[in-house]
Amino acid sequence: MTTEDDIRALLRQMFTAAVDAAQPERCIPRHLPALPKGRTVVIGAGKASAAMAQALERHWPGDLSGLVVTRYGYAVPCERITIVEAAHPVPDAAGLSAARAMLETVQGLTEDDLVICLISGGGSALLPLPAKGITLEDKQAINRALLKSGATISEMNCVRRHLSAIKGGRLAAACHPARVVNLLISDVPGDNPIDIASGPTVGDPTSCADALEIVARYGIDLPEAARAMLESGAGETVKPGDARLARVTTTLVATPQMALEAAAKIAACAGYTPVLLGDSIEGEARDVGKVMAGIALQARRHRQPVAAPCVLLSGGETTVTVRGNGRGGRNVEFLLSLAVALDGEPGVHAVAGDTDGVDGLEEIAGAFVTPDTLKRAWAQGIRPRDSLANNDGHGFFEALGDSLVTGPTLTNVNDFRAILIR
Repeated sequence: MTTEDDIRALLRQMFTAAVDAAQPERCIPRHLPALPKGRTVVIGAGKASAAMAQALERHWPGDLSGLVVTRYGYAVPCERITIVEAAHPVPDAAGLSAARAMLETVQGLTEDDLVICLISGGGSALLPLPAKGITLEDKQAINRALLKSGATISEMNCVRRHLSAIKGGRLAAACHPARVVNLLISDVPGDNPIDIASGPTVGDPTSCADALEIVARYGIDLPEAARAMLESGAGETVKPGDARLARVTTTLVATPQMALEAAAKIAACAGYTPVLLGDSIEGEARDVGKVMAGIALQARRHRQPVAAPCVLLSGGETTVTVRGNGRGGRNVEFLLSLAVALDGEPGVHAVAGDTDGVDGLEEIAGAFVTPDTLKRAWAQGIRPRDSLANNDGHGFFEALGDSLVTGPTLTNVNDFRAILIR
């Protein structure tokens, strides 16, 4: 007989499989380029960048040196590549210093040299080198405003690129004339390289006008220097086709789709039909929760689009527009909305979490939902709809003992969601 503990263990196993599919030690070695005639320099940024650097060091047959920056708590030992830790999601002085050092690292390279760029999600905040006239404090304020605005990751990164001295292809341009090989772990819907860490080493087709439109759409109050930069066009990025990018190649070594496929294999082996609903789902987390609940109820009650036992799998990056005084977190907001919409439907369980181990600003990956989630909350005097209105998913699931805590996973392919239907 399958117990509640068995189901939770299976959901946790699927989440773990999704994370493992994106581990650098698994996905970096098979994409390494040939040795160059000259030097090999390694640069990178993101929550997975230190683990990527470690995997590269273990499998690289020649000399190398370099610098990567990762989130506090995500460093791993490297012998030849310097690892720097900095703040995420709001940048700090350590990230600023690392970004400056990275630009210095790639100065004076030749055509015989090779730059291997290791980029993963989180790199935007970890490389906060403001354009001239903009301060780190300005960047911090802009980041906070963007995170609370409800803007998509693509929209946020468009604004960030045009206020930066290193993003939007500028880092790749600084490497010229060396060859640049980008190895990317995608954490963005659609896997567009320009949106992974705001594309420091790829050409950017967007413009300052696009960034201004996003700022206006979400009512973001920009510092005067930042607004002037966008309005004047002084923040324009390096565009596709720029001669300095002619020797840049880009490979996606891990993606959300790969993570979902790994979880699907676990579900199938356990006797559940996996249904992949999409790897690039966006929108307000609470709205996505309602939609997913509707699909789950249809499967449970009418055996459509698939009969139980099944698992609905999805990925992407939802958003939370914070209006209450809760702690936010898009995965827990999704789950709380899902639970409210399911209203205790028997036989439906779920897990959702950020594959980097951090949902929003919390050191908590996500949480679990069970058929008695609402009942247990009411027994503690917690009103689920009030918690949702207050954007307090983390407080809600912590009180029930249903938080998913992983610690640093050393990778990041964005959100993972699994709804198991018996």
